[in-house]
Amino acid sequence: MLRRTGLLHGPPPSSRRRARQLLLAGPLAGIIMMSAACHTVQDELPEKAPRHVLVATWNMCGVQQWNCQGTGSGSQKAEALKRLATDGGAQVIMLQEACAGDLAVARKKLGENWQSAFKAYRYFGERGSGASVRCADDGQGAAGIAILASSPLSAVSEPLVRQPSVGLHRGILCVTVAAKHLRACNAHLSLPGGTPSRPGPEFRDDQLKSLVGAADAQTVFGGDLNSAPPSARDSSSWIWPYELYRRYRECDQPSPSSRGGRATHVTGHKVDYLFTALRRAGCSVRDTGASDHWALVMRVRAG
Repeated sequence: MLRRTGLLHGPPPSSRRRARQLLLAGPLAGIIMMSAACHTVQDELPEKAPRHVLVATWNMCGVQQWNCQGTGSGSQKAEALKRLATDGGAQVIMLQEACAGDLAVARKKLGENWQSAFKAYRYFGERGSGASVRCADDGQGAAGIAILASSPLSAVSEPLVRQPSVGLHRGILCVTVAAKHLRACNAHLSLPGGTPSRPGPEFRDDQLKSLVGAADAQTVFGGDLNSAPPSARDSSSWIWPYELYRRYRECDQPSPSSRGGRATHVTGHKVDYLFTALRRAGCSVRDTGASDHWALVMRVRAG
């Protein structure tokens, strides 16, 4: 987004934000529950053959009180998520501003092989007490970040991330998708640190370092980074780790020296990213019709 924070769901084992108001984000919180699919999907390709995997990131704008009115109902968002997986072919989907209930509806529609991991946003007050952020409609539950995949998830983790002591905590969520031969790390960074007339603390630089630190050669990572691509015209470019664009490539990066990419937000800004050291085989920006963000989808060769 241009805005504002695990639970693993699936079958049993065995088997923000726009150019709008700023919010702050503190200690990590989330609940993780794990389960595994009753059976795994068998890849028809030979074991040593390269596999192409479609990985997507999408801010669902599911928290209506965060200026998401008019972007679609919970059921419309769940249906759009399902279409991203079926018609769009995405096999691993990173989500931000997702409602747990909408995620559960989409997962059920997709079938028993699909699993999800969820991390709730938490808001911390002046006295240090935190509470989860709730979505507006009955049945939508908590709001947070999530990863949805067409095969079992494992090694769910929440890398340590610097957060403000008061305000909204978003965070990072990582999972291993063994059947796809990759690891995925989904991040939703804090909003920019104030303005020249009213400066505030900046957290995105440290959060980006944590995100890069969680990645390896088999990882696809990114999400809603609430940041413009680094450029000489952007006074905030210093937040980007030096090695990020040198060690990895971004989905929509046309050349090694480029730092650009198509807009992923209705305001015309790029704030959503997918990075990897794996070989890229395509990148697309897709309007789901149910958010102020467009989905970013990257095809990678893994395995």
